[in-house]
Amino acid sequence: MKYFKKIIPFTVSIFFVILFCYAAISKVLDFENFQIQISASPLLNESSQFLPYTIIIVEFLIAGLLCYRKTRNIGLIGSFVLMLIFTGYIAFILSTTDNLPCSCGGILEKLSWHQHLYFNIGCVILSVIALGLNLRYSRPAE
Repeated sequence: MKYFKKIIPFTVSIFFVILFCYAAISKVLDFENFQIQISASPLLNESSQFLPYTIIIVEFLIAGLLCYRKTRNIGLIGSFVLMLIFTGYIAFILSTTDNLPCSCGGILEKLSWHQHLYFNIGCVILSVIALGLNLRYSRPAE
């Protein structure tokens, strides 16, 4: 059972590495469209100059942190915070705007805003579970 509790954080970390790398690469490949979508947001248009670069860099950075056991806790915290921010943004958009293009990349932009909200809530929950288990079971035996 303890092995199973150690494998969950590793598996969730792999999921987030794939998710963040996929999303960041999709944004890089269609960067101009990503910038336009960010600037179209009523909440983000003030920071539309630097935000696209920041989001891509942060997604790659967190993915990198998740790849190593020594930095996995920081990566899981980063995943939690980033997914919480994205989830809050989507909740805000749903409560204020009817029609806004998704600035996500690839397959994720095919989701409706509600589907995206549920997906992000699931990711927030996964990150909390993985972080809790990693903090508890990844420490060396004393």
